[in-house]
Amino acid sequence: MRHLLLLSVFAVAAPAAAQQPPGQGNVSVTIYNQNLALVQDTREIDIPSGRSRQEFPNVSGQISPETVTLSARDVAIVEQNFDFDLLSPSKLMEKAVGEEITLVRTNPATGAEERERARVLAVNGGVVLQIGSRIEVLRDDGLPVRVIFDKVPENLRARPTLSVTLESSRGGSRPVTLSYLTPGMSWKADYVTLFDEQAGRIDVQGWVTLTNTTGTTFTNADTLLVAGEVGGNGGYSGGRRRNFNPGMETPDRESLGDFYLYPLKERTTIANQQTKQVSFLDVAGAAARRAYVFRNEWLGKTDQAESADTVLQFSSARDTGLGDALPAGTVRVYQKDSRGNAQFVGESQIGHTPMGSDIGLTTGQAFDVKVQPVVERREKMSDSRWRTAMRYRLTNARPQAVTVDLIQGGLWGDVRIVNESQKSTRRSADETLWRVTVPANGEATVTATFDSRY
Repeated sequence: MRHLLLLSVFAVAAPAAAQQPPGQGNVSVTIYNQNLALVQDTREIDIPSGRSRQEFPNVSGQISPETVTLSARDVAIVEQNFDFDLLSPSKLMEKAVGEEITLVRTNPATGAEERERARVLAVNGGVVLQIGSRIEVLRDDGLPVRVIFDKVPENLRARPTLSVTLESSRGGSRPVTLSYLTPGMSWKADYVTLFDEQAGRIDVQGWVTLTNTTGTTFTNADTLLVAGEVGGNGGYSGGRRRNFNPGMETPDRESLGDFYLYPLKERTTIANQQTKQVSFLDVAGAAARRAYVFRNEWLGKTDQAESADTVLQFSSARDTGLGDALPAGTVRVYQKDSRGNAQFVGESQIGHTPMGSDIGLTTGQAFDVKVQPVVERREKMSDSRWRTAMRYRLTNARPQAVTVDLIQGGLWGDVRIVNESQKSTRRSADETLWRVTVPANGEATVTATFDSRY
């Protein structure tokens, strides 16, 4: 049963005139990928000489109190308290248990207001009141009722508030900088890519998506984004992905330790319970190609052909690619159809990617390009030596020739190719690659014999 306090009009007896507490000042927010932000808020405050208590409203509702630092000239911190129990009708009623309130009812027959003092006995799924010698339950019966509270409890705040007891060696106004860490704020990168296969080019827009669930709005904030995995915080991790060969170029942007910084060009208001998008990358005409990739594990074989992966390949290099380090995020790929309309053709995740990297985004599986690996023969040459013959059949139902990157994985240890129908390239300690041309509406075959010891 809903109790009446959700529908009634509330009033609180006004206290004597009080000084308006200071709001946010010059705010800087540094946001990390992992649901973590550093807030630095500089406010001009008149601090008296000696000991005083100063209140800082409009701090994050999820502030980590143990990370708070406060700096001001000639000031020392004695004590600090964080009040996060926020003022609301239900909280007012909960805090009034054992106290007296005033009920104001309107007589529906005469329109006259009738006032009664009542003591709040309990607030457990409804409000139980003692009015004189009778016990009543505040009901949602449609009758107009107001509840008047004598005061606001000291530990209820209209907004999250940090109160600090200071010891100052002199009086006067001065800037005070409040710094703290808070969860509830994060960012991620999203990329929109338009691929022109005929021209071999892509246009890429990068968007920063900010999310604020701290309970507080940060107004006109100088905002800095940090790309990288900050230790000691169990948030998002880019993970290990096999979608790029790392580059070795240094981008033209500021770094901090092992992290890259992405400052927003203009100050912005990061509203509570809001997702905001800001552009940080806009590149047109970077080189790109569609490729087909099939990776077979060691001794892998199939009873029927399987689809090759469709992969969009491009670079983040300065001269031939996007020209920047790319924060982890989702890349969505669009391609124009014969009518000139951009159609969604797939998406892929990337981790934090250095500039100069060769990137391959798997956007789906090919409809018309198939590969069937077969173990033709496996012979034991000695107690520790085997010889394995593999055959790979590649088919193409497209009206033009395609090139398939055929990768054989699992070549750990002393594994050598003693015979192959086409020259391969050793990509790493456990992979070798054949770049196979498959004719239009045709097929191609690759054979290889492996000598392995263990």
